Amino acid sequence: LSPPGDSYGVLPRPCRALVLLNPQSGSGRALDDFQAVVQPMLAEAEIATTIFITERPHHAHEKVRDEDLSQWDTLVVMSGDGLLYEVVNGLMERPDWKDAMKKPLCILPGGSGNALAASINYYAGYDHVAKKKLLTNCTFILCKGLHTQMDLVSLSTASGKRFFSFLGFGWGFISDVDIDSEKYRWLGSARFTLGTLQCLAKLRVYHGRLSYLPAGPEQGIAPAPRDPSTPVTNGQAGHVLSPAGTGAPASLPADSLLAPLGQPVPAHWTVVPEEEFVLVYAIYQSHLGTNLLMAPAARLHDGCIHLFYMKAGISRVALLKLFLAMSRGTHLDLNCPHLCYVPVRAFRLEPRVAAGIMTVDGEALACEPVQG
Repeated sequence: LSPPGDSYGVLPRPCRALVLLNPQSGSGRALDDFQAVVQPMLAEAEIATTIFITERPHHAHEKVRDEDLSQWDTLVVMSGDGLLYEVVNGLMERPDWKDAMKKPLCILPGGSGNALAASINYYAGYDHVAKKKLLTNCTFILCKGLHTQMDLVSLSTASGKRFFSFLGFGWGFISDVDIDSEKYRWLGSARFTLGTLQCLAKLRVYHGRLSYLPAGPEQGIAPAPRDPSTPVTNGQAGHVLSPAGTGAPASLPADSLLAPLGQPVPAHWTVVPEEEFVLVYAIYQSHLGTNLLMAPAARLHDGCIHLFYMKAGISRVALLKLFLAMSRGTHLDLNCPHLCYVPVRAFRLEPRVAAGIMTVDGEALACEPVQG
């Protein structure tokens, strides 16, 4: 399931959970689903809930950044991946971030993109499911109360921003689909299918330089055997890829593998010879969406960034075939010459011009040089 030595914590019984819920997420059913599906299961498992309903963007970010969290044993996010991204970054802005990040985090799928929930369902050895069944499985994992560590990736941009990401960073086709399909949120996960077809129609090429530090065999990135009886968590994000450094502001972890963005990448890095891409996507979990198994080898805590890039020149038909195969996780078996996959420990992307949308954990960023 994950490299040996992963330890599991157990939530106390009875347990106090702060539930951060976005009633607008996905097709707008999160609150109804919470009351109908989740609440009865939690009550039976002796998990008492305080519900915090977000009313605007960054509301959850501010709540977890400023709140005394000692009154809760776990933070539960009932939304899409965007709300968990807010929570992780809010926790990392706290002066006591080191302790705050040890608070177990749980994701319950309530959005249109539920990539982390689908990944955890996969690591737990459950069958591929969606919608209410996925919600029931994730709630069951919370009821069992086991938690373990989860990788985070530190991203920094040329304009000096720093983010902590649990899912992935993208540029090009996938990010375009993600952001262009926002207007179809009411469709639920079908918005991504519609968005994919629209972006295929106007397929764009992006110019930039991609570099990376390959993951050596010592990183233990070989896919571990999946044992459905092994417990898995709804992630405790306590493992940041770089060792804690004292030089960074508020003693955040130092990006020990990275050279400053204005300087060339270290000599032992690989620079991709091509500079025209259809997409670049760095993912750290298995699923990009409920129906997209992008990195079948990924695990919660493998210390690895799974880097995919697609070179320009691919036909629309070949691209569509890849996305259809990705629903089963068999896209790499197609041996498409335009699609490259490499496990890395760090990467840098330098767009030649500020074209296209970048996304981190599904949230839009301005296009600029970035590394992680």
